[in-house]
Amino acid sequence: MTRMYLSTLRKLSLSIAFLFAFALAAQSQIADTTIYKIVDEMPRFPGCEQLDTTLEVKNKCAEQALLIFFNRNIVYPQVARNEEIEGTVVISFVVEPDGHISNPQLIKDIGGGCGEEALRVANAMNGALDQAGLLWKPGLKDGKPVRTQVNLPIRFKIQDPPDFVIVGLDTVYIVFDDSLQFNGGPEALQKVLQENLHYPEAYKDSCFIGTMDMTLRVNPRGIVKVIDLADYSNLGPDFQWEAIMAASATWRQWTPATRNGKAVPAPYDISLTFLPEGPKCQQRISEWEKAVALADEGSRLYNEGQKEEGLAKLTEAIALFPNNANFLYLRGQAYLNMDRKEEACADLQKVNQMVYIEVVRELLPLICK
Repeated sequence: MTRMYLSTLRKLSLSIAFLFAFALAAQSQIADTTIYKIVDEMPRFPGCEQLDTTLEVKNKCAEQALLIFFNRNIVYPQVARNEEIEGTVVISFVVEPDGHISNPQLIKDIGGGCGEEALRVANAMNGALDQAGLLWKPGLKDGKPVRTQVNLPIRFKIQDPPDFVIVGLDTVYIVFDDSLQFNGGPEALQKVLQENLHYPEAYKDSCFIGTMDMTLRVNPRGIVKVIDLADYSNLGPDFQWEAIMAASATWRQWTPATRNGKAVPAPYDISLTFLPEGPKCQQRISEWEKAVALADEGSRLYNEGQKEEGLAKLTEAIALFPNNANFLYLRGQAYLNMDRKEEACADLQKVNQMVYIEVVRELLPLICK
């Protein structure tokens, strides 16, 4: 009996020792949930890791990139602007080991909606970075990524908008005393564009139909450059080239914009529609004209408060041309204004896949999960 008892006791002791060792091993694998304020290496906003330089330079670069992100995405609250509220808001958030952020909080507010606006942008950060394929570089402690708190001061200061913006390498004035004018007026401009807009020969039997919007930069000498082009029907490079050539035909036929007594480069928006010729495409042209009329009527009804009726008309237009980004954008905006975010996201994501529209790129991470 004694031997059996001792044998059992040894087995029990071995089992307890094994379980204790297993528990220690399991405990060592549990993630550290502590939120650290001081670490060996602070988190860094993405965009600077590829630099072949010192850690100090990378940190400064990341700090600047983070501030640029907030400056580009913050909209100065109208209440704060009206009441001339300025100052520094402080927010905090946690950079997780996986490179995402969590728990944005407002530490210091100045009122007028500034704190809420800073938090809005912080809450949208994960989506914006995910869409760009970017992640934070997490904080490191003892060589391991840990949860790290970041405190960020954001300066709100009311500033008058600049007279010009930089598009690529070009200066484009957006404030002027005398606006840019085509010689002879809008009708003369349309005539020149139509006379020089040619349907690509290789696609004459395709019955492709669509509209392109372009923004031109016209310098003081009347030289025209296309600085933005939206191909709403994804017609392709051959059609885009013809649109650019039509716009180029307006060279030196402009009266320049002026600012403070001097001629300045200014933007001008034009819209061009490609319609095929020949009897075999007449039905498609009729469908296009119907779709455009439906979209126009839908927008009008919606703006007059008949929202469901307007949406129905826009949906009819999309049924005729399901890959028209312009129609989808109009309906997506309508859904968004009605707080129907899921439907808005579906339309705007399709738009984003077809054509680059800056406002859509900015909206998607804010409204779509």
